[in-house]
Amino acid sequence: MLVAFHKPYGFLSQFTPEPGSKWRTLADFGFPPRLYPIGRLDADSEGLLLLSDEAALNARLLHPTRGHTRTYWALVERIPSPEALAALEAGVLLGAQRTLPCKARLLEPQPEVAPRNPPVRFRKSVPDCWIALELVEGKYHQVRKMTASIGHPTLRLIRVAIGGFPLGTLASGKWRALDDTARKAVLGG
Repeated sequence: MLVAFHKPYGFLSQFTPEPGSKWRTLADFGFPPRLYPIGRLDADSEGLLLLSDEAALNARLLHPTRGHTRTYWALVERIPSPEALAALEAGVLLGAQRTLPCKARLLEPQPEVAPRNPPVRFRKSVPDCWIALELVEGKYHQVRKMTASIGHPTLRLIRVAIGGFPLGTLASGKWRALDDTARKAVLGG
């Protein structure tokens, strides 16, 4: 079984609580038994999370050599220049490692996104905008570190697609089992 879930802000991508953590877990959403998340989204990130009872899907979807894309929308401080977006696309140095090349662009028009609870901080003197990043790797806090490295910290992060499968209109906190057509979109064939 393969399930698409719109993970809300403030939830860990796991079923077991972390001792002393303020974050809630996936156990709150009534998933069928024996499902496990494929990959992770940080507790302060939102969007498409896949869950499955098929262990082999983890490697198939997440290993960078497979080139399986994940698309994110990041609300960033200030408006990135074409040069800043080109730097993201070329790969940026995070510590001792360079990120793999990716696709990066301003979202135009800017999307209408439901408000988050708690709201994202707002500063009158600093504009913000949504950008899209399409990656084939997913290191720890990678998108946030990438945008910070070019001087545009991420204020909000939503994964909007995995492979050819979009989050679409799936409401925050809701999930659905994927039919064969949707499964092919996720897996690429």
